[in-house]
Amino acid sequence: MLAYLFVILAVAVHIRFIALPFSFTPVVAALLYFGARMPRKQMWIPVALLAASDVYLTRVTYGYPVTADHLVTWAFYAAMVLFGSVLIKGFSPLRIGAAALTGSVSFFLISNFAVWMVWHLYPKTFSGLMTCYVAGLPFFRNAVASDLLFTAAFFAIGYLVSLRSSNESAVAAADRTQ
Repeated sequence: MLAYLFVILAVAVHIRFIALPFSFTPVVAALLYFGARMPRKQMWIPVALLAASDVYLTRVTYGYPVTADHLVTWAFYAAMVLFGSVLIKGFSPLRIGAAALTGSVSFFLISNFAVWMVWHLYPKTFSGLMTCYVAGLPFFRNAVASDLLFTAAFFAIGYLVSLRSSNESAVAAADRTQ
């Protein structure tokens, strides 16, 4: 249930219902946590919710068309959920941190490449691509910080909740045997 709470928080921040600094969101953390904790048959849920919030933001809030770069973002969402299900098993702090950092770097590289390809903001040259990446650097810093912070927080909260519930189960079991 905690995984759903984190996804709802991510969607609320994503659609600007909860204001945080730009590009400082719990999206990657929520996707990784959901993937690590929930069954694969439910993994479409956070992807669908975030994709719907993208469509809402793009069409209603900003008045832009939905373009091919959105498909890249939605594929990234799905990849992060799957990444959480495959690579975080074991829950070591190093694996969790590496997964968060991988999410930040991959989103930066993939999303900026998609913007360069789809939009006509930069020339379709190597120099234009590098200019697009340089323009994205201010957003990347916040993304890395938020991905590391929220991922650590979500997995720590999940660990503490599971620790508490296992302690309560052990106490209840001990009470029944007495």
